[in-house]
Amino acid sequence: MKKTNETDILNELIILQEQQYETDLRLLKEQFNLAYESIKPINIIKNLVHDVSNSPEIKSDIVSNVIGMTTGFVSKKLLIHSSHNPIKRVLGTVLQFAIANVVSNHTQTIKTIGNNVLGFILNKKRK
Repeated sequence: MKKTNETDILNELIILQEQQYETDLRLLKEQFNLAYESIKPINIIKNLVHDVSNSPEIKSDIVSNVIGMTTGFVSKKLLIHSSHNPIKRVLGTVLQFAIANVVSNHTQTIKTIGNNVLGFILNKKRK
């Protein structure tokens, strides 16, 4: 009788090990599929866009840079127009980048000054 008992116990242990193996294999396959999906280029791009769109620091930097580049471009067009003189064009480009750099680095200060000037003008018109 002892042999049947030991045999039954051994069979139960084998069944438990097989179940554990099946569970581990299923979890490994799921983890592999998740890893495979996460390294697809489209998913990497989606995650990057999601991270960028949810980061207030990056949004602020992008807005500042766009404002700076636009201001630089407009100031170049206003000051240089469409000159064919190569020296003026080079100076215009240098001026454009300088203004863009200053504006993008000091966006918050420029916004504050703009709001104060606008408020001053509007208050003057009301009086």
